[in-house]
Amino acid sequence: MKWLLWAGLLLAISLVFGFGLLAYAMYALLATLLVSRWLARTWTHNLSALRECNRTTANVGDIVAVVITIQNAGWLPVAWTLVEDLLPRRALMFEPPNLRIVGRRERLVSLASHGRSTMLYQLQCNRRGFYQVGPLIMETGDLFGLHRRFQVASQPHFVMVYPKVVQLAGFEIASRRPLGEIRMSHRLFEDPTRIAGVRRYEAGDPLNRVHWRATARTGQLHSKVYEPSSVAGVTVALDFHTAAHDPKHEPFRSELAITAAASLANAVYEMGQQVGLASNCRDAADRIRTEGWDYDLRSRSAARRVAGMLEASDRLRPVVVETRQGSEQLLRILAVLARAELSDGLTFAQLLSEPSCRLRHDATVVALLTQVTPETAIALGNLRRRGHAVAVLLNLYDGWQFGELAGALAAEGITAHHLKDEAAIPEICRQFLY
Repeated sequence: MKWLLWAGLLLAISLVFGFGLLAYAMYALLATLLVSRWLARTWTHNLSALRECNRTTANVGDIVAVVITIQNAGWLPVAWTLVEDLLPRRALMFEPPNLRIVGRRERLVSLASHGRSTMLYQLQCNRRGFYQVGPLIMETGDLFGLHRRFQVASQPHFVMVYPKVVQLAGFEIASRRPLGEIRMSHRLFEDPTRIAGVRRYEAGDPLNRVHWRATARTGQLHSKVYEPSSVAGVTVALDFHTAAHDPKHEPFRSELAITAAASLANAVYEMGQQVGLASNCRDAADRIRTEGWDYDLRSRSAARRVAGMLEASDRLRPVVVETRQGSEQLLRILAVLARAELSDGLTFAQLLSEPSCRLRHDATVVALLTQVTPETAIALGNLRRRGHAVAVLLNLYDGWQFGELAGALAAEGITAHHLKDEAAIPEICRQFLY
């Protein structure tokens, strides 16, 4: 716009004072500016792009192929367009990166009339996560560089990479109460919430044991038979608060916690027991649903800035997968662990006190921690005093630090076990003999 104003002003001066050569030069400049602006707008309007991914879910080590097709729908050839597919910063910032790019995700192309060009690259999945691929941004302009236009050509795809699962040598989580689907020969305690069957009424049976429907149907008194109370399965309580994870140890410690939680859930599931998850993490899918993705269309640099994940989160609601059995239970937990992000919302002590956390008494609570504050130790102690079976895995490398934090838990009657590295995962559960 400034070029047009200055050119118009100089043209007016040349006409007033009779400067013929200057007037011809301004006519040529104005024509070039108008044609350049028209070309830039026409090229931008005619350009379109389509992205295709061969998968939306993957495991660690898999490769995701991305194919981008750029098309010129107009009769005018496009001299140049810069195409770039955006990826979040956290997917590329570590070494090795969470997503290693094989090929080029940006390219300078020219298109003939109704022409088409294809761009191919691959993403090697090195770590779990919920990754946003795109949007695709395109920038074009006139041959002189006087006018440039920028547009978002394709909405993003989302790829979920499941966490790594380490096969455990055995699952023997500590509990002084029976663990597993055990039928006791001596039923000292019974769970009134679980009906195992119906039998004939016996003298001395209380009225609250009478099965009135069976009595009405048969005409004889029948009593309910309850299953014995036992501890069967695990609820994994994962601390994913930002303050609990030292940036110097990231992403190793947080990823080790995710791997341990996924491996433990897999072992419990394979034993046919109930399993659940509670965490104070931020769910990436929930963040995208509530916050969406919004891009500033004025420049490519602005689009890059907003393509990254938000660094802060004020989430005050825990992420919970209820403890239960079922064929889809493990997939639910793995999906939540894949999307888990560090959050600065709820602390771990606040997580345990949340009513929506719903920790069941008939499953061992396994807490995965990287640090133990006085509030955390008291919250775990209160959980144990309310009748829960509690076990703690301390995700630390330093043995001296582990001893110090284990002492704070021992004061609450809770035994801690050392999760030093990934090699310790298959053997660590053998320390939890009941």
